[in-house]
Amino acid sequence: MTLPRSSYRAVVVGGGIIGLYTAYDLARAGAGPILVLERGFLSSGASGRNGGGVRQQWETRGTIRLARESVEAYRRFGRDFGYNLWFRQSGYLFLAESEVELARLRTVHDVVTAEGLPARLLDAGGVAELVPGLAPGAAIGGSYLASDGVLYPFPAVWGVYEAARSLGVDVALGVEALGLRVEGTRVTGLVTSEGAVATTTVVNAAGGWSGEFSRRAGLEVPNVATRHEILATESLKPFLDPMVVRASDGLYFSQTMRGEIVGGRTVGHAPGVGPGVPSSPGFLTGMARALTGLLPRLGSVRVLRAWSGYYDDTPDGFPVIGEDPRLPGFVHANGFGGHGFMLAPAAGRRVARAVLGEPTELDPAVFGPGRFLVARRDAPAERLGLG
Repeated sequence: MTLPRSSYRAVVVGGGIIGLYTAYDLARAGAGPILVLERGFLSSGASGRNGGGVRQQWETRGTIRLARESVEAYRRFGRDFGYNLWFRQSGYLFLAESEVELARLRTVHDVVTAEGLPARLLDAGGVAELVPGLAPGAAIGGSYLASDGVLYPFPAVWGVYEAARSLGVDVALGVEALGLRVEGTRVTGLVTSEGAVATTTVVNAAGGWSGEFSRRAGLEVPNVATRHEILATESLKPFLDPMVVRASDGLYFSQTMRGEIVGGRTVGHAPGVGPGVPSSPGFLTGMARALTGLLPRLGSVRVLRAWSGYYDDTPDGFPVIGEDPRLPGFVHANGFGGHGFMLAPAAGRRVARAVLGEPTELDPAVFGPGRFLVARRDAPAERLGLG
């Protein structure tokens, strides 16, 4: 396709939920013209490949606050964007199989409740009440927050996409960002598969490909893409309300409003992006063993489909938000692991402020790109990256 303009105030690389929210908030601030580049189709990346979980249980206050703001935004989504997300706040339940895991969940619980969220610590009996049919001895306790939940990602992507376009944002699908144009130390343009455009700001919201794009810009970054897998079963009579996450191995699953069990489990794939995102036999067998070991009633349930996508991981588990100090005009909106959807409404607002040169409350030592440029001792980390 031919790009609509030759010059833009800002170009967002990546048309997933983070990139679209960023463009939407920039347009609302009157910062146009804005261009979003997506080399695939809408929802072709992680935004269309996730399990739809949205939670506020995290280890650190900064992440909890972004998540809490995002939950409130998703609650208003139908009124603000005119799309129904089918957002069900039916809770998130983290399971502990050992005293070590339960102690970790107690620490998380203390931080979450200190932020004013009414999380509950449960014993084995409380867990069994929330997960009917749980195998005896499968969990000694857990942490539960009723206001967490699940939504359908596709109407969220389409809703923000249509809203951004209605505000004048140009969205170019099937167009790849190839590299930057730089004069001196500043961004002056972007080279795409459809030609070059002039701009003073490029936002890297490329998800699993963000590390690759940053390196094309000459920036060494620690982002690593890791492939994760997920499946959906045939529909069952509804029996499960919360999203269930097991701390030991990253198993997570929920039941949709149609009755399907949707979930995934960590598999040790080699880091980096590759051609395609297939499902593997090792995942299917491992997931089957994990699910049926936890819920024996699922032993005869058939798998209808399975797929995979890329996390965009950072060493400390925090996303990267803000302008890169090494290259003015290059703004990071990446490193969200598998949780960009959970944080997108709040994160998009902060990225837009970074583009506009406005301050945010985010601690740059925790979320800023400059944190990786200095040796740090006792640096914070967010390790609750499951589910």
